[in-house]
Amino acid sequence: MNSKNNPPIIAIIGCDGSGKSTISEHLIGFINQYESAAKVHLGKQAGNVERQLVKLPLLGKKLGKTIDRKKVSVAKSKIGVLPALVMMIFVLRRLFRFRRMLRLRKQGLIILADRYPQMQIPGAYDGVLLPEHVPGRPFINWLAGREHQAFRWMTSYKPDLVLKLNVDIDVACARKPDHRRESLEKKVAVTSKLNFPDSETVDIDVNQPLDHVLLLTERVVADFLQSRGYKIGANQQG
Repeated sequence: MNSKNNPPIIAIIGCDGSGKSTISEHLIGFINQYESAAKVHLGKQAGNVERQLVKLPLLGKKLGKTIDRKKVSVAKSKIGVLPALVMMIFVLRRLFRFRRMLRLRKQGLIILADRYPQMQIPGAYDGVLLPEHVPGRPFINWLAGREHQAFRWMTSYKPDLVLKLNVDIDVACARKPDHRRESLEKKVAVTSKLNFPDSETVDIDVNQPLDHVLLLTERVVADFLQSRGYKIGANQQG
């Protein structure tokens, strides 16, 4: 669901260590030279939430263990009620931010999205987490139905331009030394497989020096915006 009558949605996807945050921070200023724009984060931000939850004086330790078990039990499809509810909190947070993004777009702002929901690879980053069906677990299946419904709705809004940041595993590990290599390897593999067939997608090699990458992304975004009729400097004209 996208239309050239609406301001475009530009999405940036990539593994941790690919420079999503740095590139999006740079590009939002660049895009604002063409038209007013807003930067949004459409990931679940589970890491940030987990770090806050474990600080709670009474429940923090228990919730931290629950989140850790959730990461394992999803893969085994043996998920309990509490981990499933924790995951639904992330879904609700994501829905809240997605609706806010649509409101900003309706106000006429170009959207620059750090991450974007996807249903192509379940269990992967920015994808659905709950298995579609767990035998003998009607409540879990009901929650999974709500999660899949939410993702179907969000992914019905197609980004107009996708910048896919491709990074080698060694580079990603060097940039994110506090992340497990195994986890980063999976995310690098997922990034290469993700595609957005209804969106213009450009692969960016982010192993290169940052200055070069920023110039390259500027050129890609400039070409795209100009193809939509936007002109640089128009937003500064009185």
